[in-house]
Amino acid sequence: MDSPLVSVALPLALAVIMFGLGLSLTVADFTRIARNPKTVAIALACQLLVLPVAAFGLVLLFDLPPILAVGMMLLASSPGGTTANLFSHLFRGDVALNVSLTAVNSAIAVVTVPLVTNFAIGYFEPEQGSGTVGLQFGKVVQVFAIVLVPVAIGMAVRRLSPGFADRMDRPVRIGSALTLLLVIAGTMAAERDNLVDYALDVGAVTTLFCLLSLTAGYFVPRWLGVDDRQAIACSMEVGIHNSTIAITIAISVLDSTEMAVPAAVYGVLMFPLATAVGWLLTRRQPRPALAETA
Repeated sequence: MDSPLVSVALPLALAVIMFGLGLSLTVADFTRIARNPKTVAIALACQLLVLPVAAFGLVLLFDLPPILAVGMMLLASSPGGTTANLFSHLFRGDVALNVSLTAVNSAIAVVTVPLVTNFAIGYFEPEQGSGTVGLQFGKVVQVFAIVLVPVAIGMAVRRLSPGFADRMDRPVRIGSALTLLLVIAGTMAAERDNLVDYALDVGAVTTLFCLLSLTAGYFVPRWLGVDDRQAIACSMEVGIHNSTIAITIAISVLDSTEMAVPAAVYGVLMFPLATAVGWLLTRRQPRPALAETA
């Protein structure tokens, strides 16, 4: 898989998205968790523990082929996407919490993505080409580079030129959304001969996983005493994944377009599903609470 899509366009696309994330972050976004550790800990527990366990159960329930099973686990371990901030804003969530969670989650993903993915590779033993795929140390370093380095550069730019970062915020967000769509389209085009089979294989499991992520992200914090606005923020953060990270690692690092299919399908489904769940959660709020939030 030595095409320009794999070697240049895909890592560059992810770099644009992560650079855009960095432009919106400051050191305070990382330190803010000290003022609200309970909510952050609950959201991260959902993201880092509940989702991989749920994905593993769904993979076994649906008896996915090994390569797609690993792709689902890779998706489950990917951090929340920057679009979660937008959805949280639309449905009256705590956007500042989303920013903090995205920042912390993206940093932690450098460790958790290789751990979860290597576990899945060892358990399901997918065969790709002439041998078994895997995330060895060199590839883990590659994951670190493509995830955190652009974020660090974006944060540095914001620190040196806050005005430029503010002006670029909207264009970079739009560019990130378009980039995600292009990455998904490219993945689907590369697997167009098997697209119907893959849709049948992973359509139901990704839909269930997305709904489970969104609802668990809301109700688990609520059951543990988190207020409604922060629970909505957690729901969007847990349910809206950075699919581009999963797709880039699958194709560019692990050399498997098939493994990227669950993330690509999820990337298409998560926006309408998040909209539907957000609308339902907003309708659950009493009218006085909505007026106060407004």
